[in-house]
Amino acid sequence: MEDPWPRYAELRESSPVHLDPRGFWVVTRHADCLELLRSKVSSSDGTNIAPDAQPEGLGRQRGRGELTDELAQAMDDNRPFLFRDAPEHTRMRGLVSKAFTPRMVEGLRPRIEVLVDELLDGAYERGDIDIVRDFAYPLPIQVICEMLGIPEGDRDRFSEWSAVLARGLDPEFLQPEGALEERLSVVGAFSEYFFGLMSERRRAPGDDLLSQLALAEEAGDVLTEGQMFSTAILLLVAGHETTVNLISGGVLALINHPDQWARWREDPSITPRAVEELLRFVSPVQLTGRALLDDIELPGATLPKGHYVLSVIASANRDPEAFSDPEALDLSRAENRHLGFGFGLHHCLGAPLARLETAIALPRLLERTGSLEPLSDQVTWRDNVVLRGLANLPVHLSAA
Repeated sequence: MEDPWPRYAELRESSPVHLDPRGFWVVTRHADCLELLRSKVSSSDGTNIAPDAQPEGLGRQRGRGELTDELAQAMDDNRPFLFRDAPEHTRMRGLVSKAFTPRMVEGLRPRIEVLVDELLDGAYERGDIDIVRDFAYPLPIQVICEMLGIPEGDRDRFSEWSAVLARGLDPEFLQPEGALEERLSVVGAFSEYFFGLMSERRRAPGDDLLSQLALAEEAGDVLTEGQMFSTAILLLVAGHETTVNLISGGVLALINHPDQWARWREDPSITPRAVEELLRFVSPVQLTGRALLDDIELPGATLPKGHYVLSVIASANRDPEAFSDPEALDLSRAENRHLGFGFGLHHCLGAPLARLETAIALPRLLERTGSLEPLSDQVTWRDNVVLRGLANLPVHLSAA
């Protein structure tokens, strides 16, 4: 997690498409990842993995008897739309997609600007802060909680819950021992809270996303309670975790490339390109998995129907066949076909919101900050596999 890029470069050169000993395929080049993400034979539904092609460890909890058949079936039935195909994916995603259109997200700009300035005001008063804890995290969690209609007094508890649930996005065979048990415990606590909140929304709906889900249910566009719950978890986690990692990773990248810091500060007009370049360079989402509905031909290999494939999109984002000087941070990069938000039907629903939050937070930080100095030569990365992000980034900063 600290520095995956040399390993990715090695894989692109020596084993760009290969079968891991644990039974899943790995693709690392941009062209191959793009082909998989847009192919009609690529399924986001893990139930399409053939029984004889299950990667080692996938479903291991059932094999040990720690997950009952009934609970396993319930988890399959209630998985969020991220792990479904059309038409279920289309229907479930459609219930919340209107809240994340560019037009609707742009309407959040004034509120996001206020939140950014409030966070920076507090940061300059303290001087020594943690960029993750005091800036990158509270901004998107506040925004998504307001969108969901989470009462302000309840929002602190989401920090611990979200960290565990985000780790649950990692493939099961890449999670540490005990991760499932911890996730089930958090899911239990969150479900008790969620269903109480949904009951309130049915009695007195507002204009928030949870109310929209409750009203959609009453209008006949039915999600089961479990599906509404999994959708809420997905919105909570995906609605801010990627942005936390993008903003904090972006600050670290700018610290390490002071020429780019100065360039952006002097020319705010490059902001749209700068955000896209940070998405490529930081790659807050490292990989995504697909099950194959049919054989697929890639240069050098035929990947069989029923097998599971990991597309390492972070590696694709540093592929020299797709990007000139890919290891360089160039905030004015013009040609930038990065896969930071995926591609195709499963392109990240929250992409417009993540872009807007980053496009406000980082330029405002640059504009208002006179100096920013790391307080340590070492930074700590979380051990998440899919959502790579900093655990902390202590700095001293002063206002301009």
